Amino acid sequence: MERRVLISIFLSFLVIYAWQALFVKPLPKPAVGATDIPKPGSDHVSTVAAGAVTAEATPRPEKASIAAPTPAAATTIGETSEHDIAVKTHDVLAVFTNRGARLKSWRLKGYTDANGDPLELVVQSLPGQPLPFSLRVADTGVTNTLNTALYTVTGVPMSSAGAETTPVHLRFEFQDTAGVHVVKEFSVEPASFVINFRATVEAGSASLTPVVQWGPALGDAELAGRFSQQAGGLLSSGGKEQRLTAASIAKQPIYQGDFKFAGVDDHYFLTAVLDPGSVKVTFEPVTTPVPAGSTVPPRTLMAYSLETTRPDQPLKFFVGPKDFDELAKIDRDLVRAINFGMFTVIVVPLLTSLKWINGYVGNWGWSIIALTAIINLLILPLRHKSVVSMRKMQEIQPEAKAIQDRYAKLKASDPAKQKMNQELMALYKERGVNPASGCVPMLLPFPILIAFYSLLSTAIELRGAPFVFWIHDLSRPDPYYVFPILMGVSQLWQQWIAPAAGVDPVQRKMMMVMPVVFTFLFISYPSGVALYWLASNLWAIGQQYGTNYWIGPPNIRTVRPPAERRMKRVGASKTDAAAQEN
Repeated sequence: MERRVLISIFLSFLVIYAWQALFVKPLPKPAVGATDIPKPGSDHVSTVAAGAVTAEATPRPEKASIAAPTPAAATTIGETSEHDIAVKTHDVLAVFTNRGARLKSWRLKGYTDANGDPLELVVQSLPGQPLPFSLRVADTGVTNTLNTALYTVTGVPMSSAGAETTPVHLRFEFQDTAGVHVVKEFSVEPASFVINFRATVEAGSASLTPVVQWGPALGDAELAGRFSQQAGGLLSSGGKEQRLTAASIAKQPIYQGDFKFAGVDDHYFLTAVLDPGSVKVTFEPVTTPVPAGSTVPPRTLMAYSLETTRPDQPLKFFVGPKDFDELAKIDRDLVRAINFGMFTVIVVPLLTSLKWINGYVGNWGWSIIALTAIINLLILPLRHKSVVSMRKMQEIQPEAKAIQDRYAKLKASDPAKQKMNQELMALYKERGVNPASGCVPMLLPFPILIAFYSLLSTAIELRGAPFVFWIHDLSRPDPYYVFPILMGVSQLWQQWIAPAAGVDPVQRKMMMVMPVVFTFLFISYPSGVALYWLASNLWAIGQQYGTNYWIGPPNIRTVRPPAERRMKRVGASKTDAAAQEN
């Protein structure tokens, strides 16, 4: 019985560790070279030795578009100086530039970086990379004009206060004597992370269908540890999501289809176009350069661009946090962008419950402890039944071992070996013990355990959430390893007081070693996960003591050796015979 429990616990943690190791890819190594540089305006993407494009070593076709345009044509609609347009909404601080009519900054007011400033999602530190909403067409000269011309802008909000309650509509326009006429329209919603975009481009008498470029994404560098999801491509079609790493994109960079949403996400944030219809999406890994003398490893970002079927097709973008409620307000299917794993059906109710509790408690750490107590209270009957069953198995263990010893010398293929199983089943039936009743109640909570782990590792609500004292961010590992060590000690304590259903010393030692192994695993896990596991262990210890007190000490039967039983039977027979003669 103990072997089954040990195997079940071991396999459960093996599933957790394997899931992280297989589905959360490590940060790719920076590229060492590139060949086959694409021609401007083509759909071909450069092939890179390590599956990424180094921003400094590999020039992009858009790099030439950043240079000042050659004054081949006079401007008829435009401006003479570059300036920024600041837009402030309830959730976002955005900055547009009239040079190329592009998005220059998109900062989230509710999320901060390491310096405590609003988090920036637009990558600004990579020279030669396009800003969001850059345009590209087949003609290199027109592309250069589209992204470097100084547009005239209308619709600038008179005050930032009004923009927090009403939509902001910006219209950028440029025209020159060469026949290039372009209009870009942006609509920023007041209480959302959504921005609507439409562009019309004309060159002479022809209407062009430009490629809309976002550039490298995302700007968040505050990841949750070595198991964090790095920036990668994300496609959703037919109710299924496809997550693309730098290695997979190096093999296939272009994807075309009718997508529900398409873009780039990392551990906590997302930039994606919503319901674009039939669209061609091209991804390109971009490795950030490392400053001289820095020990920080390079980051691999993911640039993407969109090519639609209509010249003036409106596009709707989401640029913000992977918050379940925020995504659900926009589109219920958009919540699939959050990678909750295989037990999503359990994670979502747990997340809803955790948010509800935090609404009253006001601290995510104490909310985790409260929800852990509620979950353990719900599964208390299962644990109680498991402990009682294991106690019964412990009581009959000497008798079961005596039966096994009688058949120990027989091979497994010997037909007489079947009698051992028959005797064991008869013993179980006589004592009212079900061998599986100790394992099954313990296995049922494991999906909840894995779901809770996935929740605490993925939920953006824990990003930057403090608990007490040294725990300033529940999404990051404990800096002093206090919670992992306490968790290991509590698990060792729990194993020590648990009823032993077997007497194999090897198995007992393995169960005592497992808490040590788990302690080292939890050192790199988010502290919120270690807090949950510690609270769950303490609850189980308390319940174990309560159950032991309730059911009393085990009534273990003493089994006499076979020789003693034979001598007693012989002596009894002689006594009976003498009594009959008298």
